[in-house]
Amino acid sequence: MSTPVVPVPEAERLARVVLSCGVEPGDGTTSSLVLQMGAVRALEQTLVATSDTGIAERLAERLSEVDPERILDQAARCGIRFLVPGDAEWPTGLDHLDDAITEEGFGGTPPGLWVKGPMPLTELATSVAVVGSRAASVYGVEMTRAICGHLALTGVPVVSGGALGIDFEAHDSALVAAGVTAAVLACGVDRVYPAHNRLLLQHLAAEFAVVSEQPPGSAPTRPRFLARNRLIAAMTSGTVVVEAALRSGALNTAGWAERMSRPVMCVPGPVTSYTSQGVNNFLREGRGTVVTRGEEVLELIGAAGEHLLEAPRGEERARDGLTPIEKQVVEWVPVGEHAPVDSIARLCGLHIRSTERALRRLMDKGFVRLTEEGWRLAPDV
Repeated sequence: MSTPVVPVPEAERLARVVLSCGVEPGDGTTSSLVLQMGAVRALEQTLVATSDTGIAERLAERLSEVDPERILDQAARCGIRFLVPGDAEWPTGLDHLDDAITEEGFGGTPPGLWVKGPMPLTELATSVAVVGSRAASVYGVEMTRAICGHLALTGVPVVSGGALGIDFEAHDSALVAAGVTAAVLACGVDRVYPAHNRLLLQHLAAEFAVVSEQPPGSAPTRPRFLARNRLIAAMTSGTVVVEAALRSGALNTAGWAERMSRPVMCVPGPVTSYTSQGVNNFLREGRGTVVTRGEEVLELIGAAGEHLLEAPRGEERARDGLTPIEKQVVEWVPVGEHAPVDSIARLCGLHIRSTERALRRLMDKGFVRLTEEGWRLAPDV
């Protein structure tokens, strides 16, 4: 029997709305307080906190100005819903972020998620994050589209950041393959950023889902992009990095996946490519696993025994099916002249009887020929 879903208390939801609107994303202190005492008490404590620097007072002032009921009402009118832990649609992978807060206090589970789009986030339970450079090369585009297209065709949702380059190709190739995809943004879900991806983001908001921990109307900033990356890593079962320079947000996403012990998969690039320097160096450090196609991604994210692949082999050759003795003998059969059996036996180091039997089997298989002058290789062998 499934465990019945207990509705989240309204006071808890409203407190999380306030925290979502007043606290910058990735505030590990707030996340830790909410985990320990709940959102209502954490908010109460934050509202009365003081500090020598005045930071606590300024935060309290921002929080006190938030009208959560009005914000929820305005969001609902725009087709935006607010999810919190305990909701049936809440991505439980986000809860693991509380165990991945950095030494500087950055990270943690967000107070809630703002979502626009009809797709329930439960559909992302088996999803894969695909991220990479905004300045994608032709190689990066081809690899992204091949991998994401395969994932989509096998029913695995693709999650990315809605940005230019690899992100766009990841979303678009999933859509072309009639798959499921969602974008996690560093701004409010009612905003379009980057503007160049307007049609894509509008389509996702209308047919699938765009997600953010930022309340509606929020603008993107560099720290918010870094905070957003942890959500992409936490909401998915593994992260694929296609192209990434040495200083890349995609590698930041991979780092968050590592902290939560999620699979990190890297597509190696040309050593002369600037946009592959970061991902190549990531692999050089012994981090991540090389993937070159969608089947390899599925093998890494699947349950034990699922999507197992055979080890790749080169093109099969005629001699691959010979026995070890037959291979040993055929190496010493001349090409342009004939040789008697005793000569071949002496060269290959076998008894003459063993050599004779091997030559007869090789003749039946079409590898050698016997004439009055002796043995020789068959043409084209």
